[in-house]
Amino acid sequence: MTVKLYMDHHVPRPITVGLRIRGVDVLTAYEDGSHELPDPDLLDRAGDLGRVLFTRDDDLLSEATHRQREGLHFHGVIYAHQLRVSIGGAIHDLELIAKVGEPEDFIGTVQFLPL
Repeated sequence: MTVKLYMDHHVPRPITVGLRIRGVDVLTAYEDGSHELPDPDLLDRAGDLGRVLFTRDDDLLSEATHRQREGLHFHGVIYAHQLRVSIGGAIHDLELIAKVGEPEDFIGTVQFLPL
């Protein structure tokens, strides 16, 4: 089974487009109508949809870390710093994760890019 990705509103459109060209299942918070949700609700929404959340937002990373510390469930977060991971690098790593990873491997985890 492939990993389905959920992009928060901080993700540049070229990343989403690049992944779709490569056949990765991607849904954006904008497309879902969830782009104005607060970070905890956005993380819950990704989980409700069975998707791993990809973000470049430090605040969302903080929310995921808080949940890890408290033992609270979330479906998983993949984080790439805006200045340290290029668009091409993000596409490459996310494609690899989506096509080789298993969804259950990401539950309750934070994966940092680059791999």
